[in-house]
Amino acid sequence: MHADLSRLTFRPERRYSAVVAQQGRVQLDADINEQTAIQLHQARTLAADLIGRHGGPRDAAGFKIDYVGGKHDIDTLHIHGGRYYVDGILLDATRPAPGVPVTDGDAEDQDTAAPPAYWTYWDQPDGFRDPEKPGDRLPSPAQTPFLVYLQVWERTVSAAEDPALREVALGAAMPDTAARVKVVWQVLPLSLAALDIEETDPSKEVVRAAFDKWAQKQAAPTARLAARSERPDHADEDPCLVKPDARYRGQENQLYRVEVHAGGEAKDATFKWSRENGSVVFPVDELDGTWVQLASLGHDDKLDLDVGDHVELTDTAYASRLEPLPLLRVEELDLPGRRVRLSAEPDPSVGRLPHHNPFLRRWDHHGGPKRKGRTTALKGGAVPVSEGEWLPLEDGVEVYFAKGAGYRTGDHWIIPARTATGGVEWPTDTARRPLLRGPSGVVRGFAPLALVKGEGGTVDLRLAFNPLAGSIPAADAATLAAEEQARHEEQRAEDPSGGRSQTTAEAEAAAEGDE
Repeated sequence: MHADLSRLTFRPERRYSAVVAQQGRVQLDADINEQTAIQLHQARTLAADLIGRHGGPRDAAGFKIDYVGGKHDIDTLHIHGGRYYVDGILLDATRPAPGVPVTDGDAEDQDTAAPPAYWTYWDQPDGFRDPEKPGDRLPSPAQTPFLVYLQVWERTVSAAEDPALREVALGAAMPDTAARVKVVWQVLPLSLAALDIEETDPSKEVVRAAFDKWAQKQAAPTARLAARSERPDHADEDPCLVKPDARYRGQENQLYRVEVHAGGEAKDATFKWSRENGSVVFPVDELDGTWVQLASLGHDDKLDLDVGDHVELTDTAYASRLEPLPLLRVEELDLPGRRVRLSAEPDPSVGRLPHHNPFLRRWDHHGGPKRKGRTTALKGGAVPVSEGEWLPLEDGVEVYFAKGAGYRTGDHWIIPARTATGGVEWPTDTARRPLLRGPSGVVRGFAPLALVKGEGGTVDLRLAFNPLAGSIPAADAATLAAEEQARHEEQRAEDPSGGRSQTTAEAEAAAEGDE
């Protein structure tokens, strides 16, 4: 998550069930965030164990798909409301009712509009599909059936993307407070060829099995990275601001983020890095060619922009697509006007709509690693991936990409660097060699929804579960007789006379004794 954090401490393999606060101790963001992560892990694991990889409640299952061919318009899908679970994550496709404005007329004249029954493929809340892009359009079912599936992941939302998160009472000069994590669901098409299905009319079982195999490949990243801190060769030239023997030479604690920018094989992949976990962002007020007017230029010289910085201009729509854009270089600053001039005009498909809340995100690399005294050239403003060797970032922090991996845009690793130890926090073996680890995210979930054969020919692939609760069953005759006998025995123990007078009871007892 792109947020201003000290570090992320949740590790499911440690089997912690709760974070316990102690009196008189410093409260850290990492402890609070770990408690949240523990509870989410428990709840989602339980839901996935009971439901399975995906499924919805039988009477309220969401994401029913209807295909609507475009007779006078472009093809679309209707995504019906309801709830569905993917890997234990709750998704809700119910479309909220539009607000009713107050008018000058009587209250009874105001319309109370009912919420639409469905989303469409083009206006789904986090899909951000563009009809002008051929790759976003739905395949034609007349040529071959296609699958409709659900992709689920989570991303961080800051006040730059959602201004409602900012507490205006704190004033514009104060930083924002807490960020949010948002569940993103996207309904997307997939051809049968991508599933290696050659049949033109496959059964549900065939489609589900092929999709599960495809989803496992998509959800399991192959990229692995290790990190370490090594005392740079020029450390003796540094002023005595850090310990002379420190491997990490930074003057402050940092949380480094190494994130894949362009995915693919190693020869095509690039990465970017930030010493602030990618949390330094600047809301955009206006675009004018290569000039960008910002709402603010930062709160201090550590969190501002300088000439030579590389920035990513994006917005809520493009961030949800997980697609890379060229990183641009800051060429000029206009401090009084809160403007920056970039090395090129941003892509026309991003940042032009104010309701998508455009913003700049700062990254801290200025060039690729040095090899034989020369700095590696950037590719699209990002650092080319080089496998099988240690790549220096800054101040002694180095990373290593394992060989033979595939890379996905958005996958990232988090590396805490601490001045107290003069090193980075990274797992090692008994010989103190850094261990290769998969990315911390982005974690993706997938579920098949429907096989589209044409209008009126949609095959539902969702799964459903019944509620566990039911009516209490009536007891059988044997149970009722046992309960009646127990009541009689209790009454006899409390009143041996059975409600008769004491004289009668004594006479009957004497008669029984004479016999």
